[in-house]
Amino acid sequence: MAVQPPRPDQRIVIENVAIATVDANDTEYARGHVVVLGNKIESVGNGPAPAWLDNVVRRINGEGHLVTPGLVNTHHHFYQWITRGLAQDNILFDWLVALYPTWARIDDRLVHAAAQGSAAALLKSGCTTASDHHYVFPKDGGDILGAEIEAVQELGMRFTALRGSMDRSKKDGGLPPDDAVEKTEDILIASEAAVDKYHDASFDSMLQIAIAPCSPFSVSTELMREAAVLARRKGVRLHTHGSETAEEEQFCKELFGMGPTDYFESTGWLGEDVWMAHCVHMNDSDIAKFAETGTGVAHCPSSNARLAAGIARVPDMLAAGVPVGLGVDGTASNESGELGTELRNALLINRLHGSPKALTARSSLRLGTMGGARVLGRQNEIGSIEVGKLADLALWKIDGIMHSSIADPVAALTLGALPPLALLLVNGNPVVEKGNLTTVNEDKIAQDCARAARELAARL
Repeated sequence: MAVQPPRPDQRIVIENVAIATVDANDTEYARGHVVVLGNKIESVGNGPAPAWLDNVVRRINGEGHLVTPGLVNTHHHFYQWITRGLAQDNILFDWLVALYPTWARIDDRLVHAAAQGSAAALLKSGCTTASDHHYVFPKDGGDILGAEIEAVQELGMRFTALRGSMDRSKKDGGLPPDDAVEKTEDILIASEAAVDKYHDASFDSMLQIAIAPCSPFSVSTELMREAAVLARRKGVRLHTHGSETAEEEQFCKELFGMGPTDYFESTGWLGEDVWMAHCVHMNDSDIAKFAETGTGVAHCPSSNARLAAGIARVPDMLAAGVPVGLGVDGTASNESGELGTELRNALLINRLHGSPKALTARSSLRLGTMGGARVLGRQNEIGSIEVGKLADLALWKIDGIMHSSIADPVAALTLGALPPLALLLVNGNPVVEKGNLTTVNEDKIAQDCARAARELAARL
């Protein structure tokens, strides 16, 4: 059952707190307040909250804490929570070939467990909005998309469900086994049905749908073109993997006679309604095309490192004006499953380009908040702490032993260890308190995930 919105006349007040608003001016307050009315931010500023406030159901002394916008995850594969720790030393193509046979045996019951494990890890690391790219739909798997949506709604996370797909199997020159793909026509019908059933375009929507064929090496050109037409007819966004590895680039050149970005352009897959996962192997021309068209990028630093994919040119993308957000990617290639830790990993990995200013503490926080909101097309609703925006807020404890000697609160979050999460509000609702979920029993999730992992392994 979905978490219900708060009463519109009730207020939550957080005061005596450090605030990083991540607004257009990067406004910060060393000791300020945030007032939530219903599911929206009513007030943010320096000093204590206004004295006239009534209907305050909760007043929080934020001494020793930092409040930021809730983090936004732009790329994930929730189902992989129950296949973590496998194929530990493989590059992407070998890793996929090793795991496809297992993934082809999932069903809606196992996906529900895996989705709760993934969503729980995200929430406990400060993430309030997530997008999940699910693209494996076995014939006898049941209602997989419905199962993961139900699982996330039970936890209270804001969610973009990406109806993924694969129709290019080994017999057609792709990577997936034949039993892991669907027919092109069936995919388009199911994708449109998902939009019609679930997509909510309202300002405070808790559930949106995007259309997301998996990748150039698992999807036909026909599906890419028709999916773009369908998404634009229905008014929803488009997502896929792009330029993740050198092997993918070679695959595209051999099969299509061009690199990934030029291929995407030829199929109608560049634009402000599109974002790509990874984009590690991008040349100057590719970056320019993304910037000119407003095509977004989901940067997944830990997964890129786990699979030895390389280091994405994020500083160059940002300098060119490309929208960039952070992603966890599937937990079979980023076993921590946390988005909060990606703030630090993105900052450090991008400095390996050779510049200590490639990413700063604040630009890393922006990637994980406003950058992600822009990539998902929700920058007017979430991603910063501003009056009228939705009350998706993370309250981090930074006065403990791991952080108390770090003078800069934002550096404590993005350069230090991930701080304890004192409170997480999604749509004005507390979904994490003192590091623990408030909506679903964590022990039950852990037990369900362990059983699901054992059962899936036994099916292989």
